[in-house]
Amino acid sequence: MSRTERLLQLMQILRRHRYPVSGTALSQELGISLRSLYRDIATLQNQGAKIAGEAGIGYVLQPGFTLPPLMFTEEEIAAIALGSKWVAQQADHKLALAARDALAKIASVLPAEARLELEHSGLLIGPGCKSDGNDEQLREIRLAIRKQHKLVLEYRDETGKVSERIIWPCALSFFDNLRIIVAWCELRNDFRHFRTDRIQALQVADQTYPRSRQALLKEWREQQGIRAER
Repeated sequence: MSRTERLLQLMQILRRHRYPVSGTALSQELGISLRSLYRDIATLQNQGAKIAGEAGIGYVLQPGFTLPPLMFTEEEIAAIALGSKWVAQQADHKLALAARDALAKIASVLPAEARLELEHSGLLIGPGCKSDGNDEQLREIRLAIRKQHKLVLEYRDETGKVSERIIWPCALSFFDNLRIIVAWCELRNDFRHFRTDRIQALQVADQTYPRSRQALLKEWREQQGIRAER
């Protein structure tokens, strides 16, 4: 691996981590010494990369810096193609269209050989059973999550009883034939999971919920024993 390739790889590793990562972990992944790592980080910082941290503490890449050209490994191309196909098949129409558009944008800046691999990947998504949830409902749920607005639901539980719930949605989970909202429920004063196929009516409230989506997700993960994404 040339030093230029190594610098690009270091940037990619830092992009992958949202929290500080130790110099030891970085050097081990790159297969270089700590001294070489420190020199590489200094080189990237001199080129304008906003890498915060120092030896003994850890490093994190702040947003706002890219290194051209846009390049992907064969495995990264396979992951992008497979993920986009799944979204195009399983998500609502607007999100599915966005996945196809994103794939087209990426393909437009790739070298010919890489573009061919992206457009004709041998990885396929099987014909699973798509959820019956309607597109407009899913779009409204995603909007409420993004804007951190409360949702007012008429919700049917597993016994068939319908009740009104005011929830603070913080995530939408996609399964092969099921969509589940992760939310704080004002009625239960705790986190609850709501199946979208049991929602009888839905309204996005004008009111935002009092805590950030990130804080809610962090608390939910801790409650469920789920490690945070890194």
